[in-house]
Amino acid sequence: MHSSFKRIGGEPVADRKTITRVVHGVTLSDDYNWLRAENWQEALRDPGSLPQPIKDYLEAENAYFARAMADTAALQEVLVAEMRGRIKEDDSSVPVPDGPYRYGWRYLEGAEHPVHFRTDLADRNEQILLDVPAEAAKHDYFQLGAAEMNPGHTLLAWSSDTSGSEYYRLKFRPAGSLEDTGEGIGDVGSLAWADDETLFYTRIDDNHRPSKVFRHTLGSNPADDVLVYEESDPRFYCGVGRSRSGAYIFLQTGMNDQQEVRFLPTATPDAQWQVIEPRQEGLEYSVDHQGDRFVIHTNAGGATDFKLVETPVCAPGMANWKDIIPHCEGRMVLSVDAYRDWLIWMERENALPRICFMGPDGTVRSIAFEEEAYALGVSPLPDYDNDVFRFIYSSPTTPSQTYDYDLKTGERTLLKEQEVPSGHDPHDYVTRRITAVSHDGAQVPVTVLHHKDTPVDGSAPCLLYGYGSYGMSMPAGFNTNRLSLVDRGFVHAIAHIRGGQEKGRAWYEAAKFGGKPNTFKDFIAAAQALAEQGFADRDRIIIQGGSAGGLLVGAAVNMAPDAFAGVIADVPFVDMLNTILDDSLPLTPGEWSQWGNPIESEQAFADIRAYSPYDNVGAGAYPPMLVTAGVSDPRVTYWEPAKWVAKLRALKTDDNILMLRTNMTSGHFGKSGRFAALEDAARAQAFALKVAGVIR
Repeated sequence: MHSSFKRIGGEPVADRKTITRVVHGVTLSDDYNWLRAENWQEALRDPGSLPQPIKDYLEAENAYFARAMADTAALQEVLVAEMRGRIKEDDSSVPVPDGPYRYGWRYLEGAEHPVHFRTDLADRNEQILLDVPAEAAKHDYFQLGAAEMNPGHTLLAWSSDTSGSEYYRLKFRPAGSLEDTGEGIGDVGSLAWADDETLFYTRIDDNHRPSKVFRHTLGSNPADDVLVYEESDPRFYCGVGRSRSGAYIFLQTGMNDQQEVRFLPTATPDAQWQVIEPRQEGLEYSVDHQGDRFVIHTNAGGATDFKLVETPVCAPGMANWKDIIPHCEGRMVLSVDAYRDWLIWMERENALPRICFMGPDGTVRSIAFEEEAYALGVSPLPDYDNDVFRFIYSSPTTPSQTYDYDLKTGERTLLKEQEVPSGHDPHDYVTRRITAVSHDGAQVPVTVLHHKDTPVDGSAPCLLYGYGSYGMSMPAGFNTNRLSLVDRGFVHAIAHIRGGQEKGRAWYEAAKFGGKPNTFKDFIAAAQALAEQGFADRDRIIIQGGSAGGLLVGAAVNMAPDAFAGVIADVPFVDMLNTILDDSLPLTPGEWSQWGNPIESEQAFADIRAYSPYDNVGAGAYPPMLVTAGVSDPRVTYWEPAKWVAKLRALKTDDNILMLRTNMTSGHFGKSGRFAALEDAARAQAFALKVAGVIR
């Protein structure tokens, strides 16, 4: 690979302070462990508390990034303006009917955050429920968490994070008031109303894990809230939710590949929780309520691609589970929602989703779509007694469309189509679904978007995006930001690699534990297929991934550095071996079901060590790289990308640019607000354009 994006003078050089330790008889040496602050938990809440030497290094890297990208400053401004021009500034939602009201949100022109409101069912008598712009103005960072009205529609429970650390504070606000009551409750995760006076919520512990469930009675001191459940296994997280029927509260404990659900009637919130089925290794299930039965989405009984079962509320254990929608290999059942008379569920087969439903007569129906690749979202309405549900459709070329679907008649009603104020003609773009053949013959779907005028002759630059972990599937949806690259002649591609569930559960299972390298090899195969099929110039393929997608691009560039012209690694999970060996970190215990437990297993240790990006940096040439981090990120701690960049800079032998940009005041998801986030996207695109030699 060749690039004109070369390093400039004044690169920061991190001090080397070598520490060693022995794990499973192997000596591990780490020159940059000092970048991990001993007070990292404090820094999550207060980034300003970061020790000065670490802060100085990160700020030096930021200054280097600014110098290296200075010649793209005007381009970044143009890109932000383009992206902003595609956003409807005075946008609003389609209101959602719920009881006697219709709930919605709207943005005022120029606002970063929406105002939440409600009207009566005739769209009169509007009440402002939460003026988010006014709340956000009090803080440098603001992210709204939960916003749940009590069953009587008189009181809003809402939460917010004001540092990017994902520590949310819960507050209560009477409907129509501009003021909250009381001081609120700190470090709250999920919440669920039982009745108008009683709320259940989860609490985040010192290791940033939602491990406790409390019951709060309005008007009482939160210090007196009743602890109703505490999870002792650090692998499991807690969550609470209310059934659409309003009859039950569910308390779910789970990790990536195992769940356990408890329930109690909302009519008796101080009752004892009942377990539906005790946790078992590998058993996954989630629950909804309909009439005298629970409807369960599960992999029980060898249903690797999941199925739907029913069980009596009075005897909910697995011994009484009966199939509603049996398991079918290769057809992944994704979720289920229950109305009084209807079940609605999502399926995916061969990387394409579909919506299915069943009424009282037991007939299964589905909704058809025509495009070669597309994305769907199901949004059932809150009222349990309903014959209409809402869904959202988009594709890489088609802006988001919101429909109501009448389950009785099959009639679709288009409620809203995403507006692109600066203009968008879907006919100017082409969406394709191609196949890449991986190292072992696996057929990897790749979604491709390009402008109709971009030649498919192997001359176009390409941005290839991937994730490939935790069973998360990447939707082929509409994204206005991508158009800035595509309009400049880029091909945008999404590799639906193993580790996701695009082709069923087996697609995910094939990339766990020792099979994880399949993810990276699939991604490399996708890049090769794009070049071989004429979609991309093999010398101008730039790869991008974030979080576990950062692990993907980090491992891929170690394995095949010559295959890529550039790398964008957003908050990348790259110091993987050290992280999975440290059970004090927020996510580590729950991660063992994905990668193995290297503390206990010598094989898991060897597997992870073989591909962990930080541990496999070697002396050699690497393409230009842009790496990002966030000081208050609890998911991928800032020191992972910082250590990786320091080690790369010390060992790589080329003169290509390597940059680290750390957000010193936010976390995993960057800046808050719909416009502020455009700056991050513009920086990444400017990097890609510069690497590809397309500056306009």
